[in-house]
Amino acid sequence: MTPGPPQNTFYARASSLVRRLGMPTVVLLAALLFDLFFITDAAFDRTGPRGIDLLLFPGIFAMVFCALWARKRAAVAAVAASAVLVAFTLVIRYFGVPTYSSVLAHLSITEVVAGVEILFYAARRTRPGVAFAVIAGLVMATLAAVSGRYYYGGTSNGSMAQAMLFGGILLGGTLVFAIPGRDRMTNPKRYEKLQKLNRLVMGQWPLIGLLAFALLLEFGFTYATGAHGLPVLVCSIVAGVIAVAAPRRPSDAMIALSAVTLLSTLVTPFLRLGYDYPMPGGVPGTQIVAGMGLVVTLVRSAGLSKALSRIAGLSGVVAVASIVNTKRPSDRLLTDPDDIAGYGIAALLLLGISVAIGLALRSRDSERTQVVQSAITDAQTSERMALARELHDVVAHHVTGIVVQAQAARMMGEKNPQVAVEAMGRIEDAGVEALAAMRRLVRSMRGDAPAGSSEFSEQATTDLAADLRTLIERSNHGVQTSMKLELPSNVPHEVGRSALRLVQESLTNVGKHASGATETLVIAEVIGRELHVQVTDDGREREHRPAGGSGGYGLIGMRERVALLHGRLSAGRAPGGGWRVEAWLPLEGEE
Repeated sequence: MTPGPPQNTFYARASSLVRRLGMPTVVLLAALLFDLFFITDAAFDRTGPRGIDLLLFPGIFAMVFCALWARKRAAVAAVAASAVLVAFTLVIRYFGVPTYSSVLAHLSITEVVAGVEILFYAARRTRPGVAFAVIAGLVMATLAAVSGRYYYGGTSNGSMAQAMLFGGILLGGTLVFAIPGRDRMTNPKRYEKLQKLNRLVMGQWPLIGLLAFALLLEFGFTYATGAHGLPVLVCSIVAGVIAVAAPRRPSDAMIALSAVTLLSTLVTPFLRLGYDYPMPGGVPGTQIVAGMGLVVTLVRSAGLSKALSRIAGLSGVVAVASIVNTKRPSDRLLTDPDDIAGYGIAALLLLGISVAIGLALRSRDSERTQVVQSAITDAQTSERMALARELHDVVAHHVTGIVVQAQAARMMGEKNPQVAVEAMGRIEDAGVEALAAMRRLVRSMRGDAPAGSSEFSEQATTDLAADLRTLIERSNHGVQTSMKLELPSNVPHEVGRSALRLVQESLTNVGKHASGATETLVIAEVIGRELHVQVTDDGREREHRPAGGSGGYGLIGMRERVALLHGRLSAGRAPGGGWRVEAWLPLEGEE
């Protein structure tokens, strides 16, 4: 089998960590990390009392604890979070701690993320009445925090109207995703759609992280401009959603993103925004990240040649935005050519990076597909070989007995009809056993085997000595067989099954090939850490081809069985005449 790509890459390890922790925990920790750096830097700058910003940390860590607690006790965690918001708002007012705005005015990004997660778990996992009560309490506590965290002597960087607008969007969006999950049993189709959405989001976590960071900065710009930047912010949010949902229909998503970016470009001049809002290049940072992510997705799914036309369309929209929404020299209608050249170089660099990432991911996907196809082919080949061995060892054994008994009945029937009658009875028994073996094979191939059984396990031995005695007693190869069995009761399952098949095939070959044989000896014993199996006869090679011919697969199948167990097999003429088959099977599998 072709070895797959190495799985110890940074992306693979990061993806595994994200799956173990869960996306909500990862987002919460990312927000906490951002606040740790941002607030620590603000605490030791030259603005305001030195270190006073650190008083924000107790409230932030308390909200993180409540969000993690909400997974098990959502209602209690929601009540605790409401108390934390109100209590630390009083602390902030008392000590005059300066705050900064993220999505909601005067609330850190960690507090917003923690509140959304608590809201989600409360809406999904508590009874309707309890959910309404605790969610209402959490909303009121949030409004109290937004209105109460003003820093005296500073300037407010957000209005109550904006906070209520953004808070309403967060509340409605969270409930839209949380409430359908309550009817997991009553509405499985809706729950299945949510599961598909969850898998889509988990597969896009790097892009979501970049979009979240860009949106956080854009929220800050929006607060700084009052309500004027709200239309551009809405366009950026829509662009982020399109980029995350793009793997479903990447070509259509590229057209939709181009339209949203063009709309943002056209409305920006009428919003009385500065030319540096939201970025000097005329395109919001969120839309730039969304465009890069969508280029990666489109190139990855469709290839560069098919994606060129839509990438060119998006590039044209970005060029128009750079010309329309960047600063111009005084008394000029056109943007400075030097600025346009700089923005063009930056755009080409970002586009090249996105295309390169898309091509790399496409190459990796192709390699993984080949590895999976190779694994499927190998598994199918292994299954066919197993079926072929079982068909040869089991069914051919019974059919050989039927042929031998039929030959004996034909030769002795005229002289002694009683012998023919007895042979017919044995033929009937062998036919019944062959039919039962065929039915077991068909049941295995159809996947109808009982729970807990593996391939052909119902034919496998649990007591090797007893099964070998039964096999020898029912053998119809026409040669007297003696046995020497010294076996423990704990022979491993696979080893015992293979040993049984080796003896069965060897006895079948005695009936088919050992001309004039009068005695067969079967030895099965454990020596050290190996199972020793030996089958010998005193016959000679047939001068004529046996009835039914010889497929030549008997020894091949035996060698395959022994090789799978890392054992040894020898088959050939014995020193004293006759034929000997000898196998050594390890009782402990090798790593």
